[in-house]
Amino acid sequence: MPNAAANTTLRIEDAVNDTCPWSGKPIAADSLTLYNGAVVGFCNPECRDKFAKAIRGFEDALQARRAESAGVNQ
Repeated sequence: MPNAAANTTLRIEDAVNDTCPWSGKPIAADSLTLYNGAVVGFCNPECRDKFAKAIRGFEDALQARRAESAGVNQ
């Protein structure tokens, strides 16, 4: 899975968090991504990718709900 920030150089000092939201461990420079324009850090690339997968799932569910509410699926 490509990192959402692959074309942007992210810096650990710009991260909005110091610890990984999944593990509670310190964040790592190779495990950063962008979320809503902010740098978010994780303890390893697997946790970063887990976050990206969760976000995609939420966005897909929201899109499906919006389409249903708009009558697109009728």
